[in-house]
Amino acid sequence: MSLINIKNLTFSYDGSHDPVFENVSFQIDSDWKLGLTGRNGRGKTTLLNLLMGRYEYSGTIQSAETFEYFPYETGDHSDDTLTIVERTVPDYEYWRLQKELSLLDVPEEVLYRPFSTLSNGERTKVLLAALFLKESRFLLIDEPTNHLDMEARELVGRYLRSKKGFILVSHDRTFLDQCVDHILSINRSNIEVQKGNFTSWQNNKEIQDQFELAENEKLKREIKGLTEAARRTAAWSDKVESTKNGLLLSGIKADKGYTGHKAAKMMKRSKNLEHRQENAIEEKSKLLKNLETADNLSIKPLNHHSSRLIEAEDLTIYYDGRPAVEKVSFSVEPGDRVAITGKNGSGKSSIIKLILGENITFTGNLRMGSRMVISYVSQDTSHLGGNLKDYAALEGIDESLFKAILRKLDFSRVQFEKDIRDYSEGQKKKVLIAASLCTQAHLYIWDEPLNFIDVISRMQIEEMLLKYKPTLLFVEHDAAFYENIATKRVTLGGA
Repeated sequence: MSLINIKNLTFSYDGSHDPVFENVSFQIDSDWKLGLTGRNGRGKTTLLNLLMGRYEYSGTIQSAETFEYFPYETGDHSDDTLTIVERTVPDYEYWRLQKELSLLDVPEEVLYRPFSTLSNGERTKVLLAALFLKESRFLLIDEPTNHLDMEARELVGRYLRSKKGFILVSHDRTFLDQCVDHILSINRSNIEVQKGNFTSWQNNKEIQDQFELAENEKLKREIKGLTEAARRTAAWSDKVESTKNGLLLSGIKADKGYTGHKAAKMMKRSKNLEHRQENAIEEKSKLLKNLETADNLSIKPLNHHSSRLIEAEDLTIYYDGRPAVEKVSFSVEPGDRVAITGKNGSGKSSIIKLILGENITFTGNLRMGSRMVISYVSQDTSHLGGNLKDYAALEGIDESLFKAILRKLDFSRVQFEKDIRDYSEGQKKKVLIAASLCTQAHLYIWDEPLNFIDVISRMQIEEMLLKYKPTLLFVEHDAAFYENIATKRVTLGGA
């Protein structure tokens, strides 16, 4: 056990006037299991890269531990998986590798297959197991769940819970709750460390926010009252002072000593009121610095004349002559929110591609409503580039509405001037979702829409879907989102 100290950390990217971090300080224990949270673009991956020493910065990072980053470069993927492990951990012990893989439910034969033949989930598990073979390492694990189905997430969560000494970046609430004992949160004005899992941190954050909002309102009223009282007192003081050399209303000449004493007393009271006002303003300025705004999103789905938008009967989809999906039947009716679930490789994306009109070999029946408008959010963001104005024009959506939605999803106006290629992965996904929300459609098809998207934005999207009830067909491995949103489930078998 040792302490990792970060003091006065300041960093900004070349050419940027806005620092990602400014005089940030915090301390963590090398035995802790930390979940790193924060909205997209706040600098989670940047912080991990700073700990790795990849960027120049001011301030100090003190640690007796060596940091290791996940995911990491593995070299030639045509090599056997065991060769990849040996490159990563040259002095590993085979029996320990077997033990780690068994905890992750990875069969030993995987080690003797080319790494390129492994599924994304299998690769994640093998590379995590290899990292935990290293001694005296503090692991920086950056979003390992994006290629994991729900079953694999639960398994990896149990595995990480049995370990210690890591920072984990994930936006999956259920996953974080399962495997961390501290939360490291990148807030609007600072970085905080709190003991507990994500749910306890979120509850404490809500209590703190409500307290600060109430305190802010109280101080606003107090400042207003003090301002008015100070104005009245100053006016009375001036009025009394003006009578020192004159006559009172009775015609009797004023007592200069008494009048001067009274004026001084009122002036002192005015100064006291002014001092209290300044203190109240100073207290108020300390509040709400970390209050996260999450404006309500909206969507305007179209109504379809049909009572059934999609009907699939005994659907079997083939790739290279082999069935990827076998004898699946389901229907999508207006207002349904249908989740397609199953292990990776079970054919979830194949069903979506078929519905979108791709030329895929299948048997069975697939009937779809006539003249149906579909809005699609894909898993892939690699095609995104250029500025938002051109992207809006390309997609045929209203630029002002598009940018207004992105603002609600925590985009700063500075982001509007940047090339989309330079966005974080979470910001790129928000571009796709915002474009979909701008589109009036009968059916919304979202294929893993929440990959890389921060928790607050996930909850915004959930609230919007529950309020406006668009017809939705989706694939998503975030267990909380799945439980909150799905009204129907289509479960596919493993491949």
